[in-house]
Amino acid sequence: MQRVLVLRRLYSSVPPSRRLSQSAAVAADGIDAAVLHIMPPFDYTPPPYHGPRAAEIVRKRSEFLSPSISYLYKNPLNIVDGKMQYLFDEDGRRYLDAFGGIATVSCGHCHPDIVEAIINQTKRLQHPTVLYLNHAVADFAEALASKLPGDLKVVFFTNSGTEANELAMMIARVYTGCHDIISVRNAYHGNAAGSMGATAQSNWKFNVIQTGMHHALNPDQYRGIFGSDGEKYAKDVEEIIDFGTSGRVAGFISEAIQGVGGIMELAPGYLPAVYRTIKKVGGLFIADEVQAGFARTGSHFWGFEAHGVVPDIVTSAKGTGNGIPIGAVVTTPEIAQVLTQRSYFNTFGGNPVCTAAGHAVLKVIEKEKLQENALVVGSYLKDQLKALQDKHDIIGDVRGRGLMLGVELVTDRQQKTPAKTEILHAMDMMKDMGVLVGKGGFYGNVFRITPPLCFSKEDADFFVDVMDIALSKI
Repeated sequence: MQRVLVLRRLYSSVPPSRRLSQSAAVAADGIDAAVLHIMPPFDYTPPPYHGPRAAEIVRKRSEFLSPSISYLYKNPLNIVDGKMQYLFDEDGRRYLDAFGGIATVSCGHCHPDIVEAIINQTKRLQHPTVLYLNHAVADFAEALASKLPGDLKVVFFTNSGTEANELAMMIARVYTGCHDIISVRNAYHGNAAGSMGATAQSNWKFNVIQTGMHHALNPDQYRGIFGSDGEKYAKDVEEIIDFGTSGRVAGFISEAIQGVGGIMELAPGYLPAVYRTIKKVGGLFIADEVQAGFARTGSHFWGFEAHGVVPDIVTSAKGTGNGIPIGAVVTTPEIAQVLTQRSYFNTFGGNPVCTAAGHAVLKVIEKEKLQENALVVGSYLKDQLKALQDKHDIIGDVRGRGLMLGVELVTDRQQKTPAKTEILHAMDMMKDMGVLVGKGGFYGNVFRITPPLCFSKEDADFFVDVMDIALSKI
């Protein structure tokens, strides 16, 4: 009771505009969650919103948008404003964004430096086509290449991660003269024809022609048969080549941390062993850094760097533009030369507004030391989540690195039975308490925690407190 009274006084001392308002009555000890847990102060008030309400938008979406487009939560949110690590709904209520637009908002919502770069470029020139010269695309290509090791210095810009992976696989096929590509089970690489073939979850695959794709055993440290022994998983790639191909392949594509697959960090030793195998048969290695790249893992700028390997092709998107649609394929001058055999063109790839945004993102990451922050805050948050795992049996695993973390919920730790329904209830309760988080994994039972890289320790504390209450109520 004493704790409750102290927290009541603490809550009452916070200005109303900074409180976690309108919280649903899901609290512990019969007190509103808003009283027990206070969102960190934030000096920003969004302008009043006078647009359509949530119900009207849902009606329009149902009538005019594809039925394949879904939304989170029983009562979907109408998000109308964003600032750094926070989002605001139609009533001005603030939410801590722990999803970052699916690992896309790297520097923070509406970061002033990035907004300024976008506005200044838009005022001057929006789209001339890359058939003319413009410094924005060249400047960003140079800056991006400087963040990559070895001879990875030639950049092709696209509009998305799907496009980037499609182009990367085509380059590998043309360069090697082989068609077969190996990816990893549980991977997600996009939803066009080629990238859907590389994707290895039935949830994301339509029954269309997807040729030349082979899916290797997933080096899953939580559910996999070899635990954390990456080299044992890697032997499956050798067997695929020996028994499933002509003995040569175009390449191997892999995320260092599977994002859609549930923040699954590949077992140590796996990527180096696979790289050696692929090189022996003349293939190229494609590192899909769409989610793990751009400083998100904290320890390194790119996810593959944690494994001590240098790929032949790197793809990026999402955090590359902080929400602006841009993707990139980076490779060596020798490999890039193959696209001159025919005409390759992308109308919007290298758009000056998008590349100006991407360049601004790199500058902000360096200026504000966001990679270092991702490491420090991400490590702190992971430790807090592991402590929560000791408290709640429903948490089967905590994994990931930096600000790319996953919490897998199970109804039975021994059987690792996916808690598919429970996570939906927890997400709704967390939303009601002011925290937005994603979910993923093949069974849809993993919290995907990928906030903007400006996330603070105070944000982490609030996030864990809210998750603690939600899990206590399941």
